[in-house]
Amino acid sequence: MPGMAANPSIFKNIKLPTDVFEQHLLDWFLPTENMSLAEYAQKMNERIHHKNIVLIGVSFGGMLVQEMAKFIEVKKIIIISSVKTTTELPGRMRFAKHTKIYKLLPTGLVNNIEVLAKYGFGETFTKRLALYEEYLSIRDQKYIDWSIDKIVNWSQVDIPKNLVHIHGEKDAVFPIIRITDCISVKNGTHTMIIHRAKWFNEHLPTIILE
Repeated sequence: MPGMAANPSIFKNIKLPTDVFEQHLLDWFLPTENMSLAEYAQKMNERIHHKNIVLIGVSFGGMLVQEMAKFIEVKKIIIISSVKTTTELPGRMRFAKHTKIYKLLPTGLVNNIEVLAKYGFGETFTKRLALYEEYLSIRDQKYIDWSIDKIVNWSQVDIPKNLVHIHGEKDAVFPIIRITDCISVKNGTHTMIIHRAKWFNEHLPTIILE
């Protein structure tokens, strides 16, 4: 499951052994009005038709797969560049929750790819905007508003027992200083699923199977 506003192409360089794994890519759909994250997760689960599954989610997608796993049986949950509980959210997001300041964000500008990159990846990529045109394709303002609201107001307290957390040491969206019990990736950023595909191709098979 890709991160907020991103499409499954962020996984295009992730190559798992086909004799062992069968990969299925999930993508975002537009939520209905007042749809809760739990309701969204249950609707997403309708796209899963296999047993013995491992759910992998990046950033907001990592939060979503944890919600999905509350309604279906999974072998393992792997989250990348994400958070496991509310306490791992950075201070600015917890501040935004209490002040509701996030409601003032100019999400109407999401058709500007630089603004969307800021929302989706947490940084400004002036040198890579053409590249991110490919990855960030969800330009619906209602979806962006809904996503930001669900991230800021996420209220998970208990960590799932079958969860593995992979996190970059230089993640600017969810700083690793607040993250506990994770596999850290040296020099990994919030977009390491794209830029550090070699690391994931080398380590994911073992992480999934162990």
